[in-house]
Amino acid sequence: MHQYRYIVKYGTPPSFGAPSVYHAVIVIFLEFFAWGLLTAPTLVVLHETFPKHTFLMNGLIQGVKGLLSFLSAPLIGALSDVWGRKSFLLLTVFFTCAPIPLMKISPWWYFAVISVSGVFAVTFSVVFAYVADITQEHERSMAYGLVSATFAASLVTSPAIGAYLGRVYGDGLVVVLASAIAMLDICFILVAVPESLPEKMRPASWGAPISWEQADPFASLRKVGQDSTVLLICITVFLSYLPEAGQYSSFFLYLRQIMGFSPESVAAFIAVLGLLSIVAQTVVLSLLMRSIGNKNTILLGLGFQILQLAWYGFGSEPWMMWAAGALAAMSSITFPAISALVSRTAEPDQQGVGQGMVTGIRGLCNGLGPALYGFIFYIFHVEYGKCEPFFISSSPQSSIIPGPPFLFGACSVLLALLVALFIPEQPHLGLRPGSWKKHSSPHGHPHSLRLPGEAKEPLLQDSNV
Repeated sequence: MHQYRYIVKYGTPPSFGAPSVYHAVIVIFLEFFAWGLLTAPTLVVLHETFPKHTFLMNGLIQGVKGLLSFLSAPLIGALSDVWGRKSFLLLTVFFTCAPIPLMKISPWWYFAVISVSGVFAVTFSVVFAYVADITQEHERSMAYGLVSATFAASLVTSPAIGAYLGRVYGDGLVVVLASAIAMLDICFILVAVPESLPEKMRPASWGAPISWEQADPFASLRKVGQDSTVLLICITVFLSYLPEAGQYSSFFLYLRQIMGFSPESVAAFIAVLGLLSIVAQTVVLSLLMRSIGNKNTILLGLGFQILQLAWYGFGSEPWMMWAAGALAAMSSITFPAISALVSRTAEPDQQGVGQGMVTGIRGLCNGLGPALYGFIFYIFHVEYGKCEPFFISSSPQSSIIPGPPFLFGACSVLLALLVALFIPEQPHLGLRPGSWKKHSSPHGHPHSLRLPGEAKEPLLQDSNV
């Protein structure tokens, strides 16, 4: 009887029971555990493949991937509303993990496929849409938190495991193990993951039209100027997330090649930073929101980010990187606080528009930030084994900046802090959803992949990984 009800609702026989958040959690864990294993081997192969311009090429590779993800995410979201989530979970996981076995076969092809895989590197977005299909609105924030915590847990352990296995048995075994885990994830989706989108929510024909406005990645960005408060929030997000996206793409490479961290030390750094970030985004964020308010929490997070980036920029010793990492964990409270500000101040029928703007700005930064950081590293000739000093004065006591991109990032976040000071304490977002809101889901389904939750934006995005 249960199976009959399931077929009537979803149109397909159940795989392993009805769809649940735990299916999404397992998919995310396996995918990013596989990639986490490759953290140390990837840094080595990247330098061996591009010995003269390691940071520049890393920035270009990650920048192209991020930009392609930004451009393709709305289209994949609209298509998943038509064809269901399971097929696109399979598609995104397959193409995201496709480069893994190429690391030992052909490094050039490995990095080329990583770049173009950005077209499908939106697993998180599909997973959040999957979760939205099967949860009530009041359950969604907790479900998103579980998915995000699973992602963090996978990266807390996997880099250390990969570094240990690479040192003892060689990187070849690590690549084979990561490929096997990626295949396990694909098989799990094929065999065990049920479809979450009910049959009645899908169109009668697979050829149903999809409007360009749905697939347009710039649709939400064009609405930024409609309200002064929205404009201030979006400028704050852009100026603060642009350096963060660049930092994510290059910092572990910087630790390995410039600061002299061993693969084990890099893995330990990732683990500690991940654990501290989990604490910051849960316990600390909750306490700050209750005690000092939403806007002051944003300002405090931006302040921590400025100190962190400045310390990265001026730091010349490993212990300085560890100390700045603690500040980096505290700065992770900024974007959840911004998302909460938008969700608390927008009208109920304007939540998607507000969150869509923040998500669109961040997606754009995921393409621009890595390329910008790589270009700044290239300008100042920061490469493996050498760093051309950049002097901020000509006196004998001149200070040397080992990491110029991080100092640039600190200046950008300082501007973001100044802009955020003008955000009202109790803003009212006067957005006009208009036709964009009406067409956010082509067939009346409210869980379009562009807007995975009405109440709160997910804390993590694909390209941040």
